[in-house]
Amino acid sequence: MSLHLKQAMALAYAERQDRAPAPRLMTGLPPAAELRVSAAQTLLAPYNRWSFQHLGQLFPTLVVAAGSGPASTLGAGELDLDSFTFPSLSGLRISLAEHLDATSTDGFLVLKKGQVLMERYFNHQQPDTRHVMFSVTKSVTGALAEQLIEQGALDPDALAVQYVPEFKGTAFATATVRQVMDMAISIEYVEHYEDPHSPTSHLHYTVGLTAIPPGIEKFPSLYDWLLQFKPHGEHGGFFRYVTACTEAMGWIMERASGRPCAELFTQMWRQLGCERDGFLLADPSGHGVVGFGFNATLRDMGRFGLMLLNHGQFNGQQVLPALAVNRILQGNDPAAYATNKEFSEWSPGASYKSQWYVFNDQAIMAVGIHGQWVFVDYNAQVVIIKQSSSPEAETVLDMDTVRLLQSLAAALADA
Repeated sequence: MSLHLKQAMALAYAERQDRAPAPRLMTGLPPAAELRVSAAQTLLAPYNRWSFQHLGQLFPTLVVAAGSGPASTLGAGELDLDSFTFPSLSGLRISLAEHLDATSTDGFLVLKKGQVLMERYFNHQQPDTRHVMFSVTKSVTGALAEQLIEQGALDPDALAVQYVPEFKGTAFATATVRQVMDMAISIEYVEHYEDPHSPTSHLHYTVGLTAIPPGIEKFPSLYDWLLQFKPHGEHGGFFRYVTACTEAMGWIMERASGRPCAELFTQMWRQLGCERDGFLLADPSGHGVVGFGFNATLRDMGRFGLMLLNHGQFNGQQVLPALAVNRILQGNDPAAYATNKEFSEWSPGASYKSQWYVFNDQAIMAVGIHGQWVFVDYNAQVVIIKQSSSPEAETVLDMDTVRLLQSLAAALADA
């Protein structure tokens, strides 16, 4: 790591200590103008400190029902982990409490063998708050795709166009389902959040997450947005992060199963014995946003992680086939992942499989912008969930978060 990057990380920790507290948004009946939050401000600081916990008040949504049965039990085994320290890439030794504060954490949960070791809430979040998970949604989608494969409803070796004929002429037409799942397709796509003309910005316009600049027209639906992408070379043998792959997978999964993705999410959520309904953001056509639109409570995301840790079994049921979970855990070739310098720098040694970052046969990790994390360590038998509202989509401290998750899980291996 460069000296400049180390200094930037150290500065990020120091600046957090001097940062003034954010105003309490959306308070008052009605709130004063300066305290109101609109849908177009969702991703902007400081408004995101409120919006990430209240997307259901700003956008159309699809229910991911928890069902009417009793909530599954999470055992209590509280440990004092706030003073746990890890060797930050800044060169400093940083405590867990310092890192959670510096990364604008809203909720943090540590589980081991079904026991809650630590559960913390910040920024007015409560146990029943449904927090946006952003691209952690991709990993939920990927797990459900693996389930469809194991059930025989989806052929990973088939061309995507066999399920979605509308893909003819697009980058997805000549890609296999597996290549789309593993983000190994060649496509004219750049994942830029700041460029108003980027595909990602147009995705946000379509869903309504950001204001549409003058002169730009949004797509009528995510289906229309997907059909714009042209091929750009040969598929396979590499990893390139493309949110369009996940949204394409959602369409493929709907055609393969004959069911909307919100129903597929719901079937799993009910089996987990969740405490509260989750929800997906919906595009203007009513289609669930499976690349970044899932919202759920901290503890329910913990149940999801425990199910994966138990190879698909949870709440007295085989929620996902064990072979489907094991296939994710096996990962892909880390050498192919390493060629993507941007991603391999903050997650060294990983591979990418079925919309998951995988430390092959050891741990799997799901990551969303602004600080959403699910970390499942099979060696340590630990699940860690982090929900956040960082001011920026990506920060230098993301690398330290990976280091924290790995260090904390390793320290708890014998707990």
